[in-house]
Amino acid sequence: MSFTYEFERPGLTVDGVIFGLDFEEETLKVVLVERDVEPFEGMWALPGGFVRNGESLEDAALRELREETGIKDVFLEQLYTFGKPNRDPRGWVVSVAYYALVAPDQHHLLATTDARRAEWFPVNKLPKLAFDHAEVLQTALQRLRGKLTYAPIGFELLPDKFSIRQLQTLYEIVLGQKLDNRNFRKKIFSLDVLKELNEIQTGVAHRAARLYKFDERKYKQLTRQGLTFEI
Repeated sequence: MSFTYEFERPGLTVDGVIFGLDFEEETLKVVLVERDVEPFEGMWALPGGFVRNGESLEDAALRELREETGIKDVFLEQLYTFGKPNRDPRGWVVSVAYYALVAPDQHHLLATTDARRAEWFPVNKLPKLAFDHAEVLQTALQRLRGKLTYAPIGFELLPDKFSIRQLQTLYEIVLGQKLDNRNFRKKIFSLDVLKELNEIQTGVAHRAARLYKFDERKYKQLTRQGLTFEI
């Protein structure tokens, strides 16, 4: 039995905001693709595209990410739905955005389909972006930074055994600001989510620091109680 909708239905797309923590350069970066088709041919944009018939939103986001950047096997978290009537010159198009945080050196970028190139850009040195992708990116950045107050963002990007300095550097990269060493150490230790190891760093030019591991069991207990981590 066929059914005719009374109202016009918009096109449906997905966009992916893939952040990368570059510890060597101490910079937060994002993956952009150079568009090879109109509209906005030759401009930089977030990887994404139209959802295919019968395809779930997350599957579409993962497929577009794989096709346009070569990145795969990442956990995507849904960010927000963008649906301003004039956001796409092709007509009424609604986009569901996703975001993720990855280690750039673990993902080789390879652009295909309708993308000419895929590159990492520092979030503080971005080119002009197509569509409303500047707004999408800023929304994702705010979400990422806000999540630092209640979740161990980026712990999976650290070595299995890490120093407090490495952990603080992770927070400074995401927040885009320097933190007071004493206050950071006091706060992180007050959470009691780190296991102190009887080991120190090796092969470093500076004074070797004590190493720690993240206690996931204790963290999960704290989150159920309402963990907050205000820097």
